[in-house]
Order: sequence, then structure tokens, then C-alpha cells
Amino acid sequence: MSTEEDYDYQRVYTGSEVNVSYLDEILNKEGIATRIRNDFESGLRGGFGGGLPGQVMLFVDKPHYDMARKIARTTFPEDFKDGE
Repeated sequence: MSTEEDYDYQRVYTGSEVNVSYLDEILNKEGIATRIRNDFESGLRGGFGGGLPGQVMLFVDKPHYDMARKIARTTFPEDFKDGE
């Protein structure tokens, strides 16, 4: 039985909380495990600053990175630079 610590996550997208939530829902429907990290919100809760307001990161487990990146690029093409 695997635990959460067994996963090696890689960042697939950074954007607004709304966009990340939407992409998270799409990826979960595809069976891709995700993690959301909001450094700004975490900093506020912890009583210190950190991160940028409105910039949330979405991570996926490494075996699904390529598929997740393709879905992210298709969903939000304006957020990706050419060749990224």
C-alpha cells in the first residue's frame, strides 16, 4: 500500500486560484493525483509573509506529468510561453 510520501510531485501549472481549481478538477477526473500549494495563503495562516497573492501552484505525481502538462497547455494556452 502506498502512502502520500511515496509520490514525487512536479509543478505543472501556476496561476490564479480559480484556474488551478478548474484544472485540478479536470486532472482528477482523468485519474491524476494532484497537490495544490498556495504559499501566500500559507504565509498568512502562519503569521509571516510568503508567495504572491493570487499565484497558486498545481503539482502532479511524476508518472502523470506529461499528460497533465498537455492538459494544462490545452486548457490555458495563454499561460504558456512558446517552447515551455
